[in-house]
Amino acid sequence: MRLLIVKTSSMGDVVHALPVVADVLRHHPGATIEWLVEAAYAAIPQLHPGVQRVLSVSWRKWRRALLAGATWQAMRELRGELQREPYDLVLDLQGLLKSALWARQARGPVAGYDRKSAREPAAAWAYQRRAAVGTGLHAVQRCRMLAAAHLGYTMPAGPPDFGLRAPAPGWGPKAPYAVLIPNASRKEKLWPERHWGSVGKRLRERGLIPVVLWGADEEQTLAERIAADCEGDVPPFLRVGEMAAVLAGARQVVGLDTGFTHLAAALGRPTLGIYCDHEPGLAGIAGPGRVASIGGRWQVPSRSDVLTLLEQQMR
Repeated sequence: MRLLIVKTSSMGDVVHALPVVADVLRHHPGATIEWLVEAAYAAIPQLHPGVQRVLSVSWRKWRRALLAGATWQAMRELRGELQREPYDLVLDLQGLLKSALWARQARGPVAGYDRKSAREPAAAWAYQRRAAVGTGLHAVQRCRMLAAAHLGYTMPAGPPDFGLRAPAPGWGPKAPYAVLIPNASRKEKLWPERHWGSVGKRLRERGLIPVVLWGADEEQTLAERIAADCEGDVPPFLRVGEMAAVLAGARQVVGLDTGFTHLAAALGRPTLGIYCDHEPGLAGIAGPGRVASIGGRWQVPSRSDVLTLLEQQMR
């Protein structure tokens, strides 16, 4: 069986879809699984040994230059790759109009959520096969249930198997370290800066060097201030795969509701997720290690509550 998984973004959503690979291979041994993903996140499915090929879509880049000849050439090339060999099933785990339209470019029957289950109901019109999945379930469970419905098996009862192969170590302190992830895509997700220094100091007391991650230039400035407050380290700019290597080596991770925090949990690291603008029930931290989520929409967790939960997690 040849299966194309369509889950293009965001990073956390891509991470949440990973257990589908292990589920499929458990029930369809020998299946060839390919993945269509936004180019910025291609390193994530590439870390899964069960994914044979990763196809990259650069929609975030292309939509800014839709009239450019180079954009249309790149889209034609991607469509050619999607059409090169037929798939037995094209499975859109995202449920958005954009993901459904990309799924339709592949050669094979397209399956996804029904109109009441999809995040964007219009996406369901692009599917030849539809299935109902509860909208009040965690994102990991929704992905697994959709795959099971379309591939003819019952979702395994056990915990999700993210299946990631830890990348080779790259940059990182030689001493044991913990990772702080204080940046997020929206300011509403941010936790007060002064609290991060306290978390870093507590980790220092536990014999761990705080490593403060960043991505954009303005995030680097914040990371450097927090690191200065707790005698931590700040890495150079790291790509997603390099960041995954840092996360895989951490003894503890504390981060906001952002893709790298979800990736750390999927890599089996003890992970504490801080939620300031979103309920963790539908997209909380999930992984095979010790994981926990705190906070919620309009429920910014206090410094003392986070430190208490951190102590419990590190026992």
